[in-house]
Amino acid sequence: MKESDVQKLIMLALSDAGCLIFRNNVGVLKNQAGIPIKFGLCVGSSDLIGVTPAGKFIAIEVKTATGRVRPEQTRFIDAVRSRGGIAGIARSPADALRLLADNQPSLSI
Repeated sequence: MKESDVQKLIMLALSDAGCLIFRNNVGVLKNQAGIPIKFGLCVGSSDLIGVTPAGKFIAIEVKTATGRVRPEQTRFIDAVRSRGGIAGIARSPADALRLLADNQPSLSI
């Protein structure tokens, strides 16, 4: 399964669990004048960004079963966690829902 397929399934699962979730594309493209335009939150920011039903910030880095996490992605996850947000790696909808449930014990999924 491609990462984009896993990502769609995770987005659906988190939405069904009550999260407000968005795709965070990060990169650089040149405009018509050839000027580079950066988009996305920052280098290393997670693929999915949102808010849980309890109002907590959530950041999910989506990977396939064999996908590797880059150091800047780990740093972003650590930064979110250190500030009270929910963040982690998900290789399946179950992984994402587990991150959510582990950080909101009152949530039954």
